Amino acid sequence: MKDQVIGIIEQSLSALQSLGVLPEGDMPSPQVDHTRDPNHGDLATNVAMALAKRAGMPPRELAQALIDQLPANPIIIQCDIAGPGFINFHLSQASNFAVVETILSAGEHFGRSTEGSGKRVQVEFVSANPTGPLHVGHGRGAAIGDTLCRLLENAGWSVHREFYYNDAGQQITNLALSVKARIDNVEPSDEAWPKDGYQGAYIKDVASAYLSRQTVDAADRSVTASGDADDLANIQAFSVAWLRREQDEDLKAFGVDFDQYFLESSLYTSKSVERTV
Repeated sequence: MKDQVIGIIEQSLSALQSLGVLPEGDMPSPQVDHTRDPNHGDLATNVAMALAKRAGMPPRELAQALIDQLPANPIIIQCDIAGPGFINFHLSQASNFAVVETILSAGEHFGRSTEGSGKRVQVEFVSANPTGPLHVGHGRGAAIGDTLCRLLENAGWSVHREFYYNDAGQQITNLALSVKARIDNVEPSDEAWPKDGYQGAYIKDVASAYLSRQTVDAADRSVTASGDADDLANIQAFSVAWLRREQDEDLKAFGVDFDQYFLESSLYTSKSVERTV
């Protein structure tokens, strides 16, 4: 709508140049803004004040001359001069309907641009530790991250969505020790409970699934529990896969998908960290 009003003002400026009110030559593009007070109309411009010196006339007088030369247009129902020379535009309801028609006719393409055409971007988001279920904060990150990806795609970018799994480090060792403690019927209140162990009820669920020798299919791998209470490596691999699956299912239910699930542990198994250091 602002662009339409700017175009109408430019026609008026051109008419004033033809009448000799304004000198020939290029004119600056009129600045049009929304008014702060609806009683002052919908849009306003300071173009009369900006060009008053060039026209050699008072701003309010130039403002009236501009209004007199405005071409008839159904979107404008009234123009007022305010203050030292502002021109306020009152728009018709039909102008609002025109915007709605534009949105409806454009459908899912409304608001799209080609600004990022030919460019690629990687967006990493959520990236929760596979040591517990997703919480509200992760949900917030999923909503914001996925929204950002969709906005970038609608602006022409090629977007790669990545979930970075922190499946290495002490927190993963603590997870395995916590599940093993539950397998051994150790309670969080017991002295034998591991230091910094995870105490959530879900640890019991993981331990039960492990003892049942279940197979868990995560995004990129399948892990079968041996059921051996002393096989800490298998307990760790199974626990991580079990929690990854739970997180992935929650995100899919939320309508959030990823192009890649990157495992921190792969940096070590591939010797990438060793080569870099």
